[in-house]
Amino acid sequence: MVSREALSVLDSPTRRQPRTTSGPAEPLFTGNDWDFDTIRRIHDACEAVAGPELGLSWYPNQIEIITAEQMLDAYASIGMPLFYKHWSFGKHFAQHEAGYRRGLMGLAYEIVINSDPCISYVMEENTATMQTLVIAHAAFGHNHFFKNNYLFRQWTDAEGILDYLDFAKNYIARCEERYGHQAVEQVLDAAHALMSQGVHRYPRKKRPDLASEQRRERERIEHGEQIYNDLWRTLPQKAGGTRTDLAAERRRALLELPQENILYFLEKAAPRLQRWQREILRIVRLVAQYFYPQRQTKVMNEGCATYCHYRIMNALSEKGQIGEAAYLEFLQSHTNVIRQPNYDDRSYGGHNPYAIGFAMMQDIARIVENPTAEDRQWFPEIAGTGDGMAVLRDIWANYRDESFIAQFLSPKLMRDLRLFHVVDDPDEPELRVEAIHDERGYRRLRRSFARQYDVAWLDPDIEVVDVDLEGDRRLILHHKALNRITLQRDDARRVLQHLADLWGYDVVLKEVDPATGSILGEHLASARPIFF
Repeated sequence: MVSREALSVLDSPTRRQPRTTSGPAEPLFTGNDWDFDTIRRIHDACEAVAGPELGLSWYPNQIEIITAEQMLDAYASIGMPLFYKHWSFGKHFAQHEAGYRRGLMGLAYEIVINSDPCISYVMEENTATMQTLVIAHAAFGHNHFFKNNYLFRQWTDAEGILDYLDFAKNYIARCEERYGHQAVEQVLDAAHALMSQGVHRYPRKKRPDLASEQRRERERIEHGEQIYNDLWRTLPQKAGGTRTDLAAERRRALLELPQENILYFLEKAAPRLQRWQREILRIVRLVAQYFYPQRQTKVMNEGCATYCHYRIMNALSEKGQIGEAAYLEFLQSHTNVIRQPNYDDRSYGGHNPYAIGFAMMQDIARIVENPTAEDRQWFPEIAGTGDGMAVLRDIWANYRDESFIAQFLSPKLMRDLRLFHVVDDPDEPELRVEAIHDERGYRRLRRSFARQYDVAWLDPDIEVVDVDLEGDRRLILHHKALNRITLQRDDARRVLQHLADLWGYDVVLKEVDPATGSILGEHLASARPIFF
């Protein structure tokens, strides 16, 4: 794990006040070398731009300097400063280290943690210019997005995450001492396999406390006594409302079925798991829930941070706080970050979220401040309103990637990026151009592009729908196969085996066509007696 003893250059968790000087601004640094006083000056200078000029709001910053080995360690443990041990982390560390030593991969300049205070880990190999860039990017850009975006406010607890990770690390270590490494590892392996299906995708109703539940139970009993009439007993039941059907409905209600969060269901209802195993499932699903907003905001998050560092670095240059050589170094790095290779380029790997996000932020600012007639037609609510940063701050707070692209991708930017909608249907012999640059094509193109970032289309829709408690306790799941796209058979079989092991009995997964309700296929797994 990343060493918590890495030197913190902003030790106070409270927000520092930027230093004020009179007269012309002096350069923050000269050359590539830096020390900790330099880092403090850089932070204060960035803060003086981020607050008054950009109107950003952020958690208190904590900046820590780490080595290349610590950065590789952070890669292996999904970027968290505190985490429990698992064999997969060591495997990833060895893979990353081998690639780094051979020159086959570079390392990130920074890693930022969504916590309060917001922790930014920066590489000690960075030059003074790069330290300025990553502080502007992470400590203010990402920090503002973490604090203000509705998904992070709804699903994450920035103030408590570090304490919880410390608890999780110590709890799993104690379980290993008491129950053995192999037993704990088996539970973690199964939980990690189901991690992507271990999140709540929609806000849940808050459960009442015990006192409130007891009060409501008394009120229900009193109400039933007041309206009781023995004549109701003689009325026939509704057609189809048999006692068996009512019992099944009550069973599903008590088990909160259907249930999309499989780890949550297992934690609460798996009949054979011990208390410590349930707590490990809870740890893994809470970590999965913590990262859930990041999967939905990659373009916006990186676009926000890149736009903020671009504005801050330009402001520092205009004030004379960074020299021309440093500004050229920044421009070279910035250009590399937002580069979007063409589809026929050997380095093409899809759409670069930095490039798409930064381009959209710049385009929105242009629409707000200098709109064209086309912009006024497409974006009447924001075109010409004049305050680009106010509009951007509102967007950063209230959208995710899919809705952001669907709402704000402009025809001009589609032309600049040369976007077209091309359908590659394996059942057809030729490619088909579905949308071009015209009125109807822009809307279809924007809709199809936004769908690529919609988790409802990216993640398989799998739910626990029922369990046969009176028979063999078989667990029944349904996968709603959008466009009749079924799961990869080998992967589904392996993951389903982990699910059966945690449940303790047989599990069947049915692939269902949501349009017709027909069954497209089934997967079956039987539990292995490895946990019990």
